[in-house]
Amino acid sequence: MRSVKEIERAVDSLSEEEYVEFRNWFLEHDWEEWDRKIGNDSDSGKLDFLIHEAEKDGTAATEDDL
Repeated sequence: MRSVKEIERAVDSLSEEEYVEFRNWFLEHDWEEWDRKIGNDSDSGKLDFLIHEAEKDGTAATEDDL
């Protein structure tokens, strides 16, 4: 595994085209990781408090909203 500094230097040395390709890959990778974490948190019940808050506030979505 490379150090962060080595990765930074490698990114800095990319051509503009390579940088765009890397950036697009990284953004997609980051969103996929975020989606996975949110999915895991949802499946484990860690986000249930949000549902309860929305129900309490009367802002919970109904089936018609979906």
